Amino acid sequence: MSRAKSIMIQGTASSVGKSMLVTALCRIFTLDGFRVAPFKSQNMALNSFVTVDGGEIGRAQAVQAEACGIEPSVLMNPVLLKPSSDVGSQVIIKGKVFKNMTAEEYQRFKPELREIIKDAYEELAANHDIVVIEGAGSPAEINLKDNDIVNMGMAEIADCPVLIVGDIDKGGVFASIVGTMILLDQRERKRVSGIIINKFRGDVEILRPGLSMLEKIIKRPVLGVIPYMRIHIDEEDSATEHLRLTKEDGDLDVAIVYLPHISNFTDFEPLYSVNELKIRYVYSADTFGSPDLVIIPGTKNTIGDLLYLKYNKISEEIIRYAREGRLVIGICGGFQMLGKEILDPYGIESDIKKTEGLGLLDISTTIEGEKITAQTIIQLEPAISSIFPGLSGSTLKGYEIHMGRTEDLGNSIPFSRIIKRGEFLCNEIDGYMSCDGNVFGTYLHGIFDNESFLKGLVSLIYRRKGIEKDVDINPVTEEFKYNELARIVRESVDIQEIYRIMGL
Repeated sequence: MSRAKSIMIQGTASSVGKSMLVTALCRIFTLDGFRVAPFKSQNMALNSFVTVDGGEIGRAQAVQAEACGIEPSVLMNPVLLKPSSDVGSQVIIKGKVFKNMTAEEYQRFKPELREIIKDAYEELAANHDIVVIEGAGSPAEINLKDNDIVNMGMAEIADCPVLIVGDIDKGGVFASIVGTMILLDQRERKRVSGIIINKFRGDVEILRPGLSMLEKIIKRPVLGVIPYMRIHIDEEDSATEHLRLTKEDGDLDVAIVYLPHISNFTDFEPLYSVNELKIRYVYSADTFGSPDLVIIPGTKNTIGDLLYLKYNKISEEIIRYAREGRLVIGICGGFQMLGKEILDPYGIESDIKKTEGLGLLDISTTIEGEKITAQTIIQLEPAISSIFPGLSGSTLKGYEIHMGRTEDLGNSIPFSRIIKRGEFLCNEIDGYMSCDGNVFGTYLHGIFDNESFLKGLVSLIYRRKGIEKDVDINPVTEEFKYNELARIVRESVDIQEIYRIMGL
């Protein structure tokens, strides 16, 4: 019998704040002296994380583990789905790629995952005092309730109580909560022990009559109302508001190119901590403008997203901009796009065997079947001293998640070299740059988390504008964010009642 007590957070819809609330509870319980672990049986996300042993899990569970003060583990997210099209996903089981499946194939496969999920949960529960479980989407998706393994099906596996969270900022929160309860069957409704209202702006006293009416209708207590918070903590997928987030004050205009299958957009979180940077996402060619830096992010479908850029003529703007000598950086899939060609001989991403790239670097990428997932250390090559004075030979930490192998076609300059991948020493070119140094790319996710590189990049942008300036970076630490999140939620929610619900 599992020793841990568990509580599960489910929501009336996606992006109502489940991940944020789980993170807050993980921190609160940890601060209260318990050994805590997060858990999400099945995650659909392109924003992933690589564990120390090279396993791939949802970014949200890694953040939640950090809030608990423990190392992220594949046990915390045994099933990860990475959408590669509108109807298919790469299925990752306990951190390793299993296969690509259509939605229909996956629905048939789900019953086979139940024991894998149960074993992962039980192992976590056996070594912690509390497991905080996150659901996905809504438990009231009546077309998906058969063989459910992520909402009420997971609550049954863990035999735990459920709290339902609703987002009042979008409107219709009372209807969504009542509707959710109505669509649950009687056995499922018995597991619901309380309701939490999230993202409230205004005077809670004005809301109280509505809360009282809601409690009478659903016969469950409202355990708290959480205010709308502007605490930016890494989230799990591109449904987040983060991709609409702009930072409008600053001297330097940074444009991040939006991609339909954008992955690991949290790479850019450190940029928001730099006072000098304005940050925006580019969704169309007519909003490209004249930025000081263009970043092409990672993607789960490099070929598909490259074709998207060509179709929307954003590619033309990037090429024009780079040929004017302006600064362009590609991360992972964005790095692959910068080259002359992308080859897919095995049809892993597309039926198209060869796709012409942006042609800004003299490189070729081949999509291969083996996926590299590792925490990685790179060393910047001597040639970068022309654009990053003082950084040549320095080491940067991050992680790799890619299925491509990139080679120089003759006229690209090595930008960085992998010196350690996971636990193994390495000596392999990572990224390349153009001859004049204005275009470069790397496979390293998390490169902007390295403060020396970020400061060097901002200084480089200033120098290209003819300005010499010392740059100070004072990022808000994750520890501060977790503690602030815990403080606000503790003040807004009846934590003692949640402890009682769990049996503590």
